[in-house]
Amino acid sequence: RSVLMACLLSGVVTKLIKSGVRELEVACGPCIGMGFAPPTKGASVRTFNRNFPGRSGTPDDRVYLCSPETAAATALRGQIADPRDLGRRPPSVKELTSYPVDDSMYVPPPRDRSKVQVYKGPNIGPVPLPEGGVSDTIEGEVLIKLGDGVSTDHILPGGAEILPLRSNIPAIAEHIFEYVDRTFVRRAKERGGGVIVGGDNYGQGSSREHAAAGPMYLGVRAVITKSFARMHRDNLVNFGLPPLVFANPGDYDGVQQGDRLRVTGLVEGLRAARPVEALNVSRGNTIRLTYDLSSRQREILLEGGGIRYLQRRRGGTS
Repeated sequence: RSVLMACLLSGVVTKLIKSGVRELEVACGPCIGMGFAPPTKGASVRTFNRNFPGRSGTPDDRVYLCSPETAAATALRGQIADPRDLGRRPPSVKELTSYPVDDSMYVPPPRDRSKVQVYKGPNIGPVPLPEGGVSDTIEGEVLIKLGDGVSTDHILPGGAEILPLRSNIPAIAEHIFEYVDRTFVRRAKERGGGVIVGGDNYGQGSSREHAAAGPMYLGVRAVITKSFARMHRDNLVNFGLPPLVFANPGDYDGVQQGDRLRVTGLVEGLRAARPVEALNVSRGNTIRLTYDLSSRQREILLEGGGIRYLQRRRGGTS
């Protein structure tokens, strides 16, 4: 609000609108396919921070990321352009030393917070939590085997249909891997959960915690990959799902969707910070698994996730 007010007072917004600029709300919008989706196989130049295939709302999009200067030059030229080729020196802009402040919408919390009542509508529910801490033995079917570079958009898409469900985990879980394998949710329910197997950099992109909460709600017991994107690995821990890594990346090739895996000694392994083993029941071979977790993260897993961890340390239940 402060930046927008400063732009309005300076007259910059008026100049932009007269130049043909369209103003959007500062929120999740075209970045996750909510408005301005490019045409089929259409190119779009954007200053957002991510351009995973289909994220714009068009499955076969061609979205290019660039600087605001490059985007402006491209808009003026009608083709991808280098702003240095426009024949004009960049304007000199003096940084503001102060911004207008409007804090009228801030409501300070009461001194006695114990009496605060939280009102929840029908689309807002409690966060489902795993029962107890992580199990010493995890056994389940490989529900899906994925390749490298799986993003959180692959795990749980964004967009106008799914975003409103962010406070309703049971409802949003119905969309897990929707654009990758539409049978995943049904199979996870039929089998009472299972295991996800992935390649390198699993969970890259948006930090979207629902990409961890959704699989947990569907009964996923563990995620085993060649490597994890850091933020998604942390989210899995916070929702009580062990993010396990193939000690030998070549073992990934020996696991197939539908195989039954049994991970044993997980509790003792986490306590001692040592690798664990998984038996591929379907093929008879043993796989060594490790993890890149701090001592605190291992404690969180042993407690059953971040919320359980905090509850037990604060003596609360909600």
